[in-house]
Amino acid sequence: MKTGWVSGKTAIVTGAASGIGRAVALRLAEEGATVWAADIDAAGLATLPGVTTAVLDAREEAGWEVLVADVLAKTGRLDILANCAGIQLSKGLLETSLDDLHRVLGVNLDSVFLGTRTAVRAMLPQGEGSIINIASNYANIADGLNAAYCASKAAVAHFTKAAALDCAGRGTRIRVNSVHPGCIATPMLEREIVDVAARRGDPDTSAVRAEWNRMAPLGIGTAEQVADAVLYLASDRSAYTTGAELVLDGGHIIR
Repeated sequence: MKTGWVSGKTAIVTGAASGIGRAVALRLAEEGATVWAADIDAAGLATLPGVTTAVLDAREEAGWEVLVADVLAKTGRLDILANCAGIQLSKGLLETSLDDLHRVLGVNLDSVFLGTRTAVRAMLPQGEGSIINIASNYANIADGLNAAYCASKAAVAHFTKAAALDCAGRGTRIRVNSVHPGCIATPMLEREIVDVAARRGDPDTSAVRAEWNRMAPLGIGTAEQVADAVLYLASDRSAYTTGAELVLDGGHIIR
């Protein structure tokens, strides 16, 4: 059902070629926003309808400057940024190299820092805007096979709060919030299921899939459900919400 909550707004969505980012880009566009869908995966972007696409390595500062300048030149303002780019590394602590850690932090944290900082600069003249950072319920609970991922998402959650305070302290209505998905049916989750099954020596992923589905009382969620939450935070319906963690994990964290 369409709400029109972001009609007339301009948005950037990273990680938009697949998974949660793709669902968010499509949902915001469906709701009337002018959407720039950004990702390093040009082929994936090419399949997105109704949006403007931009190939972006979200870890690179120069790329952010070019993208936001293009958005401002064409629309005059930036209202929404959804930082959805992310990767997962299913490895234990002893199997995780320093290069592994830096790669995960680069995609999951550096991109959020650079995107948020660049977006805030663009939003300052209008004094308002909404930034939504995709964290994870692994920002709040730990998993032994996701040391680097847990660290990156915990950092995103706390960075989000600091950024929210900074924006409010500047006298703006620029809001910064984080969304914390649990097990969501995405290509990333599918790769994790395959990896875990392989480590167990099981060529059949059905046992792992069933285990993941039992993690939350409501089972595995969908990217579209996460996109609905992002839509709320992107819209003026959440005008009094900043520095918040919106958990979407089907009850996993309370189990």
